[in-house]
Amino acid sequence: MKKPNFSWKKLGASFSTRSFKAGGYSVVVTAIVLAIVIMVNVLASALPASATRFDTTSNQLFTLSQQTEQIVSGLADDVTIYWIVRSGKEEGYLETLLGRYTSLSDRVHVVKKDPDVFPTFTQQYTDSFTENSLIVQSGERFRYVDYNDIFVLDYYSYYYYGTQNWTFQGESELTSAIDYVVSERLPKVYLLTGHGEESLSDTFTSALKAQNMETAELSLLTLEAVPADANCILIHAPQSDISLEEQSKLREYLGNGGNLFLITDPPKSGHLTNLEALMATYGVSTVDGIVVEGDQNHYVWGTPYYLLPDMASHDITQALKDGGYHVLLPIAQGLTVSDGLRDTLSVTRLLTTSSSAFSKAAGYDLTTYQKEEGDTDGPFALAVAITDTVEDGITSDIVWVSSAALTDDQANVQVSGGNQDFFLNALSYLCKAESSDLGIHAKSLSSESLTMTSTAVSLLTVAVVGVIPLCYLAVGIVIWARRKRR
Repeated sequence: MKKPNFSWKKLGASFSTRSFKAGGYSVVVTAIVLAIVIMVNVLASALPASATRFDTTSNQLFTLSQQTEQIVSGLADDVTIYWIVRSGKEEGYLETLLGRYTSLSDRVHVVKKDPDVFPTFTQQYTDSFTENSLIVQSGERFRYVDYNDIFVLDYYSYYYYGTQNWTFQGESELTSAIDYVVSERLPKVYLLTGHGEESLSDTFTSALKAQNMETAELSLLTLEAVPADANCILIHAPQSDISLEEQSKLREYLGNGGNLFLITDPPKSGHLTNLEALMATYGVSTVDGIVVEGDQNHYVWGTPYYLLPDMASHDITQALKDGGYHVLLPIAQGLTVSDGLRDTLSVTRLLTTSSSAFSKAAGYDLTTYQKEEGDTDGPFALAVAITDTVEDGITSDIVWVSSAALTDDQANVQVSGGNQDFFLNALSYLCKAESSDLGIHAKSLSSESLTMTSTAVSLLTVAVVGVIPLCYLAVGIVIWARRKRR
């Protein structure tokens, strides 16, 4: 029997060969690379989501606003976000958003609650729930944020135009809920009644709730004075005038540092004499008629009274200007500011027409868009912000918008929510809300409306119908001529 040809000497020699050394180096390098990869993964898992998950969405769905960062990073109390979802059914957008919030503060905790495992958990917060909804709680205060308020379908566009426009309102809803549960006192807005005032739509009412503002109706006919807890009074599109007694109560309220948000329409008959007299003491007056624009860049849809005003820089408008949003005011009345304001007053023209605008004295009975005898030349203000210093360190603020279309849902949709943002920003400014969600805008999951002036539409039409076809025709003629010469 032949013995195996084995030798310890030969085995030792094989370890010294060039091929073995090369292979050994490869094994060592591979081990080092694997160790580095493992260490990087361990370190990355400890980093916040904002540092490891980049927002590559076209409209920055998961990039949190400065307002959210200020509120969340400045939390003094713990906030728990209960995520009502079954295992494996987590909504991807929501998961990414929640990761952004927890990365901002150690005081934000996300806890998943599987409704199959904890079937009675939600009963202490809400009668019914939708999967992937949130419950935000701090101490004894809580708010339920429904999934359908995070992903919102524009039903107006769906029913009237057959388009499904979805918006992602996760940040605005979640920041609002956090602000609500940690706030000690919420702003109180009183809505004046008794003069045929228009009710706010469900859209704007829900927006007020999301802004963490408490609302209540106010009848100055039955009260001796404006309630002491009123941060602001909203007078929304009154159809008849206030009484002299009501005027006196409003004057006293403003004289003590109160705040007023006035939204009016061009009157269909008569004037709001007492209300306008109150505003005249603050240096702002109305112009008879309806404003018509002479500049195509300041109106839309070929209708000169569907106004697209210029926007001044102000706390109310800055977020809109930075985001490139517009305010649309179909049918408005011109406002003028007195040249002789008293020393305690300052007035900012927030929204203005072009210098080509004029006010049609015929009002709602206008039969032509052309300027006629009796019409008043512009430019006009369509919204103003008034500040009156009543005492050292105490001011009374008023915002007056001369078109009730500011709160019209259809007009708001046409400017991708610009009207609603202006409305909410104005109220937050008047209520002096320190942690309102100014500038937190719903983000489209489909596409936002493109608001184009009549001039832009005309130029685009000429380009598409005339210039581009002529260019193609010219190129074709040149190519045909060259080929024919050959």
